[in-house]
Amino acid sequence: MSLPAAITEFLARPLGPRGSRGLVGSADPAAELTPVAAAVLAAIPAWWSARATRAGLAGEWTDVHFAVDVTPPLVLGEAPPLEPDWALLSAEQVGAAYVESLASETRARHGRHYTPHELARELWSMTKAALGMKHPVVPLPGLVRDPACGAGALLLPALREHLAASTAIDPRLVLNRLPSLIEGIDSDPAAVWVANVVLAAEMLPTLARIPESHRRPLPALAHIGDGLAPDRAPARAVLMNPPYGRVRLSDADRARFAKSLYGHANLYGMFMAAGAEALDSSGVLSALVPTSFTAGRYFEPLRAHLTSQLRLESVAFVADRSGVFTSVLQETCLATLTRRRVRKVDVRAIGSAVEDVATIASPTGGNPWILPRRSDLAPVAAAAAKLPNTLSSAGWKVSTGPLVWNRRKDDLFSRPANGRHQIIWAADIDGGAVHRDVRRASTRYLALHSDRDRNVMLTTAPVVLVQRTTAPEQQRRLVVAELTEDDLARSSEGVVVENHVNIIKPVGNEQLLSRRLLTRILSTDALDKLVRCISGSVALSAYELESITLPDAQTLKSWESLPDGELERSVAQMYGLPEQPGT
Repeated sequence: MSLPAAITEFLARPLGPRGSRGLVGSADPAAELTPVAAAVLAAIPAWWSARATRAGLAGEWTDVHFAVDVTPPLVLGEAPPLEPDWALLSAEQVGAAYVESLASETRARHGRHYTPHELARELWSMTKAALGMKHPVVPLPGLVRDPACGAGALLLPALREHLAASTAIDPRLVLNRLPSLIEGIDSDPAAVWVANVVLAAEMLPTLARIPESHRRPLPALAHIGDGLAPDRAPARAVLMNPPYGRVRLSDADRARFAKSLYGHANLYGMFMAAGAEALDSSGVLSALVPTSFTAGRYFEPLRAHLTSQLRLESVAFVADRSGVFTSVLQETCLATLTRRRVRKVDVRAIGSAVEDVATIASPTGGNPWILPRRSDLAPVAAAAAKLPNTLSSAGWKVSTGPLVWNRRKDDLFSRPANGRHQIIWAADIDGGAVHRDVRRASTRYLALHSDRDRNVMLTTAPVVLVQRTTAPEQQRRLVVAELTEDDLARSSEGVVVENHVNIIKPVGNEQLLSRRLLTRILSTDALDKLVRCISGSVALSAYELESITLPDAQTLKSWESLPDGELERSVAQMYGLPEQPGT
């Protein structure tokens, strides 16, 4: 979302004293504010004045400092004369303008990203369904909290609907009760002020229905605080677009979140765990988070912890990841979990419209959740979830190729020589066999310098190789080749596998299927569809590969001798795919 035209015009004006436009007073509360961010704050009173006038209010009620029971984080000068333009801006546009005006390093450090209003509305719609709010507009059944509210985007749909459903109630009672129904928390004082102003702007028509002599300043629904703080009043719904990023934890916090952590701590996982902790007995947790939450290794304990208390009721995958957050490219989903013991999860896809994908069994436990991103993947997801084995339990382990080439630039060569070993690049893997892609001719060999180097880098036994990252335009996400004895015989001592390739090796002596059969199964259309239900991105981690589900040992044994066409049909049938005409 770009800055609205009225704000853009205002920001184009020459800077005033102290490097701001209309901003005066101490800069301490806004130490991280850019001049642009300060200018946005300074312009907001003009927007309020226009909104209040449109609601039929006049006099002191057009002054945000009087009308809203909250103190700005700094002293603002006179509002710029932008009322006609600002009157057209939505609350979402004003909030987005503030967040976008922050320095990129500030947003990255604190994980601050504004929620697009389309996703805010969809998340609230999913939350309403999980709460059993069946009518289009109904009053809130309990407290709705956003523990990382930013400028208030996620709370706006809930507040609007509650006010629309309360028109028959005494407006004074409606406004007085709002602090017990809507709560926003954030550590950024300026964002909290913006949130309070835009939320209060939604109350203006309700305020206008109260006789002037009985009016009181509008309540502040957001406050400065730590969204992870324990022991808050239980909420009926917790909504969040939580901050992102790794953090160092105190001993107390690590103990508190121990059940939901693996390795380093990521803020969004901690916020989800804390959100679940803060729900009442009928509560719903709704979050806009990366899809790594549904399948990544680091979130295995979080998935197990959440589903020990809640059930996934609905999930919506965002099809266009580049349009979700400004300057952030990531696979994103909206997930709603409920205290109710639901058995099914509704899966949707969000693109130009919201599309129903499937209704499947609600996943539980820490293993990657098999969730279809498209309707044609639904049968595969349903069938795969019932299979008894995984690649790991079938006796195979996946690791990532050890060569990070840009750390060994001086050791890369185009020609063989003593101490140099052939490199297997991702581009060398397709069609079920390893070859030498001509685009890698100049970096075909790696020089190894010690026994330790050789022990780490060399692959000396036959394995199955899988591209770890594929290009979006590639038809397959699961690109596989077998590294055979013959391939190794053509290389002295062994080969070096580059980091964009996953290596599948046998563990012990009891594999449920041979290396050759594993290669052939992974090359089928059914398994390619399955990995799209595990990972929504073009990357496929070793952990995700190990979680691929497989049938029982007897079925695998029966597949060993099948010719390619028959194997393709048998695998398709096992994974729920309809038989294709002519097969």
